[in-house]
Amino acid sequence: MASNKDIIQATYEAAPEAKVQRLREALAPDAVWTEAAGFPYGGTYVGPDAILANVFHRLATEWDGYKAEVHTYLEDGDQVAAFGRYSGTYRATGRSMTAAFAHLYRLEDGRIVRMEQVVDSAMVRAALPAPRSPRAR
Repeated sequence: MASNKDIIQATYEAAPEAKVQRLREALAPDAVWTEAAGFPYGGTYVGPDAILANVFHRLATEWDGYKAEVHTYLEDGDQVAAFGRYSGTYRATGRSMTAAFAHLYRLEDGRIVRMEQVVDSAMVRAALPAPRSPRAR
């Protein structure tokens, strides 16, 4: 039987065409996925369909070469932490970014039931279009 670390590691290190399917298989039906406040997809999503649509579909369609590369995994019972770097180029601006992240997963019976993201969102937001300011009156 695969360890919790092995399950999480497999979602990051699968071949690009297999990553989404590997993640879908690892998610519990009621998985809770929290993207950090300040991150472009910040919020909490429940269930594989919501997670894939609101995070991973957007990453795949709004970025070129988007990657989440992990350099360290730590396992403690039902929790696994993954530390690494995001990189990619935002299509609408052509600006690239690299940002440090930490993901904390909790698993039950070999399935992800919770994920919380911590990220240097300022580095990611710098690649996005500048926010519009309200018009002066």
